[in-house]
Amino acid sequence: MPNIFLVEDDREIAKNLTLLLRSEGFAVTAAATQREALSALGGNTFDVALIDVSLPDGNGFAVCTAVKEKGPDIPVLFLTAAGDEISVVTGLNMGADDYITKPFRPRELIARIGAALRKSGHAQSSFEIGGLQIDTASGLVKKAGREVYLSALEYRLLLVFLSNRGAILTRGKLLDELWDAAGEFVNDNTLTVYIKRLREKIEDDPANPRIILTVRGTGYKLGDQGVSE
Repeated sequence: MPNIFLVEDDREIAKNLTLLLRSEGFAVTAAATQREALSALGGNTFDVALIDVSLPDGNGFAVCTAVKEKGPDIPVLFLTAAGDEISVVTGLNMGADDYITKPFRPRELIARIGAALRKSGHAQSSFEIGGLQIDTASGLVKKAGREVYLSALEYRLLLVFLSNRGAILTRGKLLDELWDAAGEFVNDNTLTVYIKRLREKIEDDPANPRIILTVRGTGYKLGDQGVSE
């Protein structure tokens, strides 16, 4: 499980980000000040650092420098205020890998973190759930050692569930996630068809699914048996 180093002094933002990141399968170590951050770096290993530029006792640039000194290949993403172009340029010149401007959309942040992890080679690419093996690096899905052939949209749908493990996904949310990736029109009725087809391919008993569960009156979620690397 990738370990995120979150440096953010706003307690509410830090709390919400921690909940979001953990729901996405990340471990999170949080610090609220420059001093706390530099201290935390001493005894921990991180896969990516998410650092606010403005801290009450200094700034995130010093933390970025310390992160890169500990591990030059550890991705650093800066959180910056809207319109703070100087901070963005300074951070990138210091070796930061990316930045995201507040306020930001949660899915955009997760996508940026995922891109940074893939670029650094720290991204988890193999998962197993309910006897199903998914290798996102190769795009292969196997069950009991045999390849499961999924259409592009079925595979995308499975990845949406995998990246939102622990969360209940409404039908509207699933449609939003699939819209950009779909090569054909997807509406509420066709979503039902795709979920049925996916279950028929990956479940031992599609009539009693254990991987993709229906949450009555709400939507769907990944099964409670959990995901392992």
